[in-house]
Amino acid sequence: MFATPAPPLFRRVPPEVWVGLAWCVAAAYPSVLLGGTTRHHNGPALHGGLAFTLADTAVAFVGAALVRRLPVLSVTLLVVAAFTETDGWRADTQVSPASLLAVYAALFLITATRPRRSSRIAFTLVLAVLVLHIGLVHGNTVGIFTGTHIGSADGAALLALIAWLAGRSVRQNREHAEALSSRAATEAVTAERLRIAREMHDTVAHSIGIVALQAGAARRVIDTRPDRAREALGEIEAAGRETLAGLRRMLVALRQADGEVSATTPQGLADLDRLAATTTAAGVEVEVRRLGDQGPLPPEIDLSAFRIIQESVTNVVRHAGVRSCRVSVDRSKEDEVSVEITDRGRGHGTTPGSGFGLAGLRERVTLLHGEFSAGPCPDGGFRVTARLPLSAEVGR
Repeated sequence: MFATPAPPLFRRVPPEVWVGLAWCVAAAYPSVLLGGTTRHHNGPALHGGLAFTLADTAVAFVGAALVRRLPVLSVTLLVVAAFTETDGWRADTQVSPASLLAVYAALFLITATRPRRSSRIAFTLVLAVLVLHIGLVHGNTVGIFTGTHIGSADGAALLALIAWLAGRSVRQNREHAEALSSRAATEAVTAERLRIAREMHDTVAHSIGIVALQAGAARRVIDTRPDRAREALGEIEAAGRETLAGLRRMLVALRQADGEVSATTPQGLADLDRLAATTTAAGVEVEVRRLGDQGPLPPEIDLSAFRIIQESVTNVVRHAGVRSCRVSVDRSKEDEVSVEITDRGRGHGTTPGSGFGLAGLRERVTLLHGEFSAGPCPDGGFRVTARLPLSAEVGR
C-alpha cells in the first residue's frame, strides 16, 4: 500500500465543469467575445436580448454535461449555441475565435480522454462547420491559403486545430505513461519469480543432489550391506529435514519488507498476537478478529497468510497515517482460510495492486491458487484481502 499525493486541481475538476466555465468566460464579456452593441462586417454580432442569451447558455450547459457520455452530440450543441449567440449563421458576420472557447475546451478534453473515433468525428464536425462558415461570409478572405491577412473565422479554424493537436499530445503522453507503468509492474513480477527461483536453487539443489546420491547407494547395497543402506537412509532423512527448514527460511526471507530480517522468524498465524503487540507498541493499534476453527494449517498456507498480514500491517504503519487497523482471519469454511486487513487512512493509490509490494503478495497467493485483492474502500481507507484454498499445492 503506497500513499500518493492528491492530483492537481485541473484533474480534480470534472471536464463538464471546465467546458461550462469556458462558456461562462465567453458570455461574461459580450462586447469582446459574443458580440457588441452593433452588428458589423468581419466581426462578432449581438442578436440582442437577454432571453436569447439565456437560451443559448442552457443549450451550451447541456452540451457541457454530455462531454464525456456523448462527445459528438456535446460538440454539436456547443457549436450551435456559439453560432446562434453570435449570429454566425448570417452571411455578413464572422464568428470570433474567442466565442468558440467552450468548443475548443470540449474538443481538447474529448481528444485527450475519449476514444479516438469520437475525437476524430468531433474535430471533423467543428472544422467542417468553420470551413463552411468561411465560405459563406461575403467577401471573406481565407488568409490561410492566400497569404493575406487571416480573418476571424480563419483564426477560429486554427484554434480548433491547435486544441485537437494539444488533446492528442496529452492522450499520447498518458498512454505512454500507462504502458511504462504496466511494463514496470510486469518486470517486477518477473523479477520476483526469478528471485524465488534463485533462492529455491540455492536452498534445495545441493540437498537434493545428496539425497539422490544416497538413495542410489542405498539401492545398490540394501541386500548385501543393510547396515550401510540404513546409514544412507538416515543421511537422506537428515538432508530432507534440513532442506525443508531451509525452504521455510527462504520463503520468509523473500518477503521481508525492504530487506529487514527479524531476530525471530515468524512461522505462521500462531505469531499473529505477537505481531499485533509489537505493532501496537510502535503506535498503531491492531485489532485481531478470528472467525471459525483456528486449528493447524498446512505450512505453506500458514506462512503465506501470516506474511500477507505482516506486510499489510507494516504498510499501514508506514503509509496510512492512522492510529489503528483491523485484521480478520476467517476459518469458518473448512476448505479455505481468508484474511482481511483494513484501515481508515489516506488511501494508497487509485489502482488496486499498483505497488510492487502488492504485486509480490499477489504472486504469492497466485502460486497457492488463491484470490487476492487490494484497493481503496468506497467509504475511505484501504483494504487487502486474500483467500487461500487449503487444498492448494505450491507450484502446481
